[in-house]
Amino acid sequence: MTEARPKKRAKRLGWKIERPHWDAGRRLLVGIDEAGRGPLAGPVVAAAISLPYELCQKLPKNLRGVNDSKQLNEETREELYSAITSLGVPYGVGIVSNEVIDEINILQATMRAMVLAVQSLVSQCTSSPEMLLIDGNYFRTELTFPFQTVVDGDAKSPHIAAASILAKVTRDRIMREWHVQYPDYNFAQHKGYGTREHRDAIALHGVTPIHRLSFGPTAIKDWDLFEEIDLSTLE
Repeated sequence: MTEARPKKRAKRLGWKIERPHWDAGRRLLVGIDEAGRGPLAGPVVAAAISLPYELCQKLPKNLRGVNDSKQLNEETREELYSAITSLGVPYGVGIVSNEVIDEINILQATMRAMVLAVQSLVSQCTSSPEMLLIDGNYFRTELTFPFQTVVDGDAKSPHIAAASILAKVTRDRIMREWHVQYPDYNFAQHKGYGTREHRDAIALHGVTPIHRLSFGPTAIKDWDLFEEIDLSTLE
C-alpha cells in the first residue's frame, strides 16, 4: 500500500478580508464557518468567533498556523482548537441534528447552525457584531447584523479559518462519540462521509438513527451516482 503523502505546510493567512473593515472603523468582526454539509451521517456544525483587533495586530505564535481546517491534519487542528478556546475570546457553536437536516434540508440546516453559533457568541458580548464574515457565497438569516460572504473564506481570513477549526474539531469529536455506540461503521475514521468503507457498512448493517435519510447516497440503489469520497481532502 502506498504511504499517504504528508500535507504541504499551509501558507500563513493575511488580513486582506479584515483590513477594509478595520480601516472603516469596524472592530468587532465575527468569522463564521461550518463543518459537515456533505456527510451521510451526523449533524452539521457551525462556529462563530470574534478575535479582538489588538490580538490580530500581534497574533500569538501558537495561533499563526490558523488556516482552513481542511489544510490541517487532525493533530494540528486539535492543537489550534485548544489555543483558540484558551484565548478567552467570544465564540459560539451551533449544532443541527440529522433529523432536522432531513426535515428542512441541508442548506437550511446549515443556515440554522450558523445563526445558533452567532446567537451564542452575541450572548457573550457587550457590543453587537459590526460585520459577520461568512465562508461561502450564500447566507440568509433573520439576524440584523451586516455580513459579507467570502468564497473560500477559510483560506483567506483568519477569523473564518478559526471558525472552521472550531466547527471541524467539534463535529469530529461528536462523530468519535457516535463511533463508540456504533463501532461497526467506523465513524471515528471517516466522520460520516461517504467513503467506500462507510457505504459497505450501510449495505451490511443498514442505517443508524444518525444517518441522514434524505441524502440519496444512503440508499444503495443511488450509490453509483456518487463518486467515492477521498478522505484526504476532508482532513
